[in-house]
Amino acid sequence: MTTSSDLIEDAPQAPDGPTPVATLGGEQKRSVEQIALLLFIIVPFLALVAAVPLAWGWGVSWLDLGLMVFFYYLGCHGITIGFHRHFTHGSFKAKRPLKIALAIMGSMAVEGPLVRWVADHRRHHKFSDAEGDPHSPWRFGDDLPALMKGLAWAHIGWMFDEEQTPQEKYAPDLVNDPAMRAISRQFILWTAVSLLIPPLVGGLVTMSWWGAFTAFFWGSLVRVALLHHVTWSINSICHAVGKRPFKSRDRSGNVWWLAILSCGESWHNLHHADPTSARHGVERGQLDSSARIIRWFEQLGWAYDVRWPSRSRIDSRRDADPRRSRRETETVKAA
Repeated sequence: MTTSSDLIEDAPQAPDGPTPVATLGGEQKRSVEQIALLLFIIVPFLALVAAVPLAWGWGVSWLDLGLMVFFYYLGCHGITIGFHRHFTHGSFKAKRPLKIALAIMGSMAVEGPLVRWVADHRRHHKFSDAEGDPHSPWRFGDDLPALMKGLAWAHIGWMFDEEQTPQEKYAPDLVNDPAMRAISRQFILWTAVSLLIPPLVGGLVTMSWWGAFTAFFWGSLVRVALLHHVTWSINSICHAVGKRPFKSRDRSGNVWWLAILSCGESWHNLHHADPTSARHGVERGQLDSSARIIRWFEQLGWAYDVRWPSRSRIDSRRDADPRRSRRETETVKAA
């Protein structure tokens, strides 16, 4: 039987020595590019942070923020644990109720139907940062104008590309699963559920239309927008900047300040070096809430055959560099 992990090619490991340059360039970054990248990354988040105190007292409450945070992490873990680590890469097997729950949770993130999401991501891994990758920031070259254009493309532009990933080719396991196919087709329904629950709760708790409105604004609209940009940042930012302690054929990097918001996905270099690993943050102090929850599922008996990374497996994927400290060779035990 074909499994999800059989449907993508694990990134081949580079030989000992320097990591090869990605097909689409991007090896050199000058200071002006670093400044432009910083502005591209920081400005949208500053705008969102500024909106909270400006709206406090008339347009946001603790209830609104609570709904935003709860549904943000519900959808985020639905994407990271469900759509990504389980359905795309087969990092663990899930009993049927958990599998269905993860499919619905991921759909409530409003990032597209399950089958399409998985097909796109498997294609990304097959051609990562090379010709055929649907969302590489190095698509147009490595000078400043090309990089800015590439970041915009990787962040959001690629979703408007007329060329669609063939789902039957890249996700036949999900296409042939009646329950997963049904949930994928019901994407509009799960989007409506995701957007309407916060205002329903806000209205019932406050017994007012204003409470329903502010809960909808923060718990639905702002929450979805923030989650989208964090997810898209894995495609754009984490393939343009970040440390690369592991061998991979692409430009994937670890971006520590996105770890909490991305539920552990921004430890992206290890993920591309070992795509089926259930844990992405493998170094000491690298927070990975998705791995922790997978561990809880395993302990409850809901998940099994979890692909926890062993010390020897991680060490075999390290980028040989004598300047690295011994501390970097230590592996965090499974969550």
